Amino acid sequence: MWAVTDGNPYDTVELLAKVRDKGLEPTEASAAELRPLNRAARGGGLVDRLEELGVEATRFAMAAAILGGVGISIDEASRLAVMGRDTAVRCAELLRTARILTEPDPAALPAAEGDLEFVHPLIATAVYDSIPASLRTAMHGIAAKIVTEAGKGLAAASRHLIQVHPEGDQELVEQLRGAAGEHLAVGAPDAARRCLERALAEPPDPDVHAHVLYDLGCATLLTAPARTVEHLRTALALPGLEGDLRIDAVYRLSQALLHNDQMEEAVRTVEAEANRLDPGPAKMRLQAVQFMWECVHAGEAISPNRSEQLAALAATCTGRDNAERALLILRGFDAVTRGENAEEVVEYCDRALVNGGLAPGLGWTDQVWGIELLMMLSSSYAYTDRLDRADTFFNEALRTYESAGWSGGHLALAHAYLGLGLRRRGRLKEAEESLRKSLRLAERVGRGLPLYWSATCNLVDVLLCRGHVQEAWEVAEECGFAPPYPSTIVLPDPRSVRGRLLLAVGRTAEGINELEEAEKAAAVRGHLNPVMVPWAADLARALATADPARAALLAADVRRRAERFGTDTAIGEALRCAAALETGQRAVRLAHQAVTLLESSPSQYEHAAARIEYGVLSRSVSELNRGLSLARTCGADGLVEQAERALRTG
Repeated sequence: MWAVTDGNPYDTVELLAKVRDKGLEPTEASAAELRPLNRAARGGGLVDRLEELGVEATRFAMAAAILGGVGISIDEASRLAVMGRDTAVRCAELLRTARILTEPDPAALPAAEGDLEFVHPLIATAVYDSIPASLRTAMHGIAAKIVTEAGKGLAAASRHLIQVHPEGDQELVEQLRGAAGEHLAVGAPDAARRCLERALAEPPDPDVHAHVLYDLGCATLLTAPARTVEHLRTALALPGLEGDLRIDAVYRLSQALLHNDQMEEAVRTVEAEANRLDPGPAKMRLQAVQFMWECVHAGEAISPNRSEQLAALAATCTGRDNAERALLILRGFDAVTRGENAEEVVEYCDRALVNGGLAPGLGWTDQVWGIELLMMLSSSYAYTDRLDRADTFFNEALRTYESAGWSGGHLALAHAYLGLGLRRRGRLKEAEESLRKSLRLAERVGRGLPLYWSATCNLVDVLLCRGHVQEAWEVAEECGFAPPYPSTIVLPDPRSVRGRLLLAVGRTAEGINELEEAEKAAAVRGHLNPVMVPWAADLARALATADPARAALLAADVRRRAERFGTDTAIGEALRCAAALETGQRAVRLAHQAVTLLESSPSQYEHAAARIEYGVLSRSVSELNRGLSLARTCGADGLVEQAERALRTG
């Protein structure tokens, strides 16, 4: 039996049933009959067995295969097979006895809701493949009408609609567009894409063609950015998209360009369209989108004085509508990257909320502004030590996308930023788990794209915090976490994280060089936040012996910027850096100040590290034990080893 079926469960069950039907004895003499019996259970053998049941049973089985392998209604199958209900019930019984269909539930027959299913998908496939191509196409056309008339919706009918021969049928085009909309509404972009690609093959009339391409661009957004760019560019070049729909298409095109790592083109796209418009809501929306993309541009500012222009525009905003709320969020995010006062950053972000939550039209699945704006808002809270609010938004994003069935880039980013929030809080094991999920999802969308960088950079950062240096290096090597970097900014700064990784694996000269490159890139963009772009503290520690004067200057600069930003985490980290460069009682005092501040912050990993460092400097067993307990809670295995080693050596 094992040799014949290779352990396949379906084949084994079928073969045993046939052995029983033929009354074969379980002896070596009967073994030769097993292979021909097995061949009769699938493919051509199955079709021959089906034909032996008669023309009507064969026709009914074909209708069932067209309607689907499960949830087959006897009423619908009888209509498709063009036979009466009594005949259909008799055929169903014949097919059940032959172990092709399951036994219908008599109590469910009057309701005609999923009375039958094929015993195994292999049987359904064999029956479906046996139907001549022209007949199969015709049956799909009839099945689409039957399913639609049964009130099951266009999405259910779409599997039949896409099989119909293209004939320029505009009603079919609209049905396929409607089905695509239903698929998108339940988080099935691939099914929507298939419907719209089939609609293009019909083909649609010229005045509808652009709309179908626009729909297709929406269906592939953040799952296939390069394809989305192609669809939307073509749609915008055709007549048909006007008014708000055209503005939306321009925005989505720029969004796809951003996620395809074509940042400058994304900015130019919205800028050119905005210049065509008169002052009003549409123009303001595109101006806000331009500011949004420039906020996440990793290179030199595309527009001169961008931050000043954004600050002036945001100063006039009260948050009365979503365009103004978007500008306030952008101003807050720009301020946090530049290391401006954290209290002012939080004030901008709070003014963009309605009763402490997202405004109507600014939800995670709303497409007018997109996911990027809300991730900027949540990140601003995360880096200003408002982690409760950041966690609320990160978790809300994940729940929303999972419940809506959204996958691809949206879910990858939700997991990545949830991981970022968990890392800022010091919950490193949970952060690693979320980031690994993000990386798996991002890889399906495309390696090297910005969301892939977000997942990789944060995962490497978390592994370094956990003390899993070799694992961090392996992830970096496998995922290509090395220059050239993407054109969009990644949080935290990837150059800073890679520099720290190189130092951790003992490649000191390369690590110093990478951190110096991070310094140059940050200076070009004015990204002065010492927590978000943490190159200076690591560089100061790396230069402590070789160039103590420069290290001291760097540490002083970190402290100045941290005090300007004003969070407990930023200042506490700056004091940790200063303590690492000092000796004696001055080092002890600075380490104690760092512990005091970080104890008040939500950043428990940094608190654990500071307390262990203070315990080492002050030779305090109690401080080391407190730091050890914190490190274990965080999942920071490297800190645990450091504390245990210090306790052993006394």
